[in-house]
Order: sequence, then structure tokens, then C-alpha cells
Amino acid sequence: MNNIKILLAEDDSNLGILLKNYLVAKNFDTTLVRTGTQALDAFSSGSFNICIFDIMMPEMDGLTLAKEIRLSNQEIPIIFLTAKNQQEDIIEGFVSGADDYITKPFSMEELLYRIEAVLRRTTTTNVNVKEGPYSIGSFSFDPLKQLLGHKGKTIKLTTKESELLDLLYRHRNEILERNFALKSIWIDDNYFNARSMDVYISRLRKYLGKDSTLKILNIHGKGYKLIC
Repeated sequence: MNNIKILLAEDDSNLGILLKNYLVAKNFDTTLVRTGTQALDAFSSGSFNICIFDIMMPEMDGLTLAKEIRLSNQEIPIIFLTAKNQQEDIIEGFVSGADDYITKPFSMEELLYRIEAVLRRTTTTNVNVKEGPYSIGSFSFDPLKQLLGHKGKTIKLTTKESELLDLLYRHRNEILERNFALKSIWIDDNYFNARSMDVYISRLRKYLGKDSTLKILNIHGKGYKLIC
């Protein structure tokens, strides 16, 4: 992948330099910073295609950094690097806006695979998106513009939120199989993507909660069902 710009934030100077040199050797234009504050400044003043953030950093941790970036940019992919491996930390990472999560120690090849996979699924347009706008209960939904409206108020959904809501609607009142949804939107049905989808399902439930006739049910061992 040429002309891909990476913002890399890693406070371990030796690991940071090692990662940068590897990514540069793989033809990624990589900017290395060592604190969360430096990363936020670099992001605000530069243009990047993907961010790779260590979670434990001085001045501003990676989770807070991701939340700050998501205030102004909902789309740029973010991968977290961390020594933590507990489930609650993984979920917290996705809530903060992560697209993927890699636990130290890891191989350079694994990092490269995750970068390429995230870029593929965030830069590929979902050809199955239904043309809109259309109604979901008392909501209006435009999947192409990624807009969800309700009683005069409109919110801009992220790409993943919009794709998942569209997929749920096209399978409304029937079971949307979990693995099918993962492979349709995330391409890979691995553990990390499954946790990410759970976070997006929770967000969609919150949005649709303004209409009591709409429900997204968990169908144990199978997937989800949008009742409308």
C-alpha cells in the first residue's frame, strides 16, 4: 500500500523506533510521537490514513486520545497497542473508538496484517448498502449519507454504524447471523471484530431507543434480530 500515512504513538523509544523503521521499510509514511499530547497535536496539524496508539502513554493515555480524535473525526481507523489483555480493557478500547487491538508482545507480521485488514475494511465501500432514505419505525435513515433522523433531529452515523443498521434493516424481523454480519462488514469474524460489533450494536440500541416499537434482540448462539 503506497502513500498511506500512519500516525504512531509509542512511549517506549526503542519499540517506537523499531516499529517506525519496519513500517517505513514496508512503504508506509510513518510519523512517530511519544506522548498522547504530541499525537493529538500531530493529528490536528497533519493528514493521516490510520493511527496506531499505545494505550499507556504519559500526558494523555491512548483511550483518552482516541476519544478526543473521535470528536472531530469518526472515520480514521485506530489500532491500539497494549500489554493489557483482559476482556474489559478490550471492550473499553472499542468504546473509545478502536478499530482493532493488538496485545504486546506481537510480531511485526501480525501488525502488518492488522494494518492491511483495517485499511481494507475501512476504505472499501459496502456495495450491499440499500439506497435511501427509508423509514425505520419513526426514524428516517439514509445509509448513503449515513444520516439517522428522528423528530426533526439528525445525527451522523459512523460508517460501521450505518452499514450495521442497514444490514439489520434488510434482515428485519428475522435473525441476522452474527458471523454473516462480521464477514459482510468487518471481513474477518475474529474475536476482536466480534467485540467491536457488540459495541456498535449497543450504540444502535441507544439511538433507536427513542422509538419503543423498535428493538434489537440478542438471539443466543445465532445473532441479532431487529424488531420493527
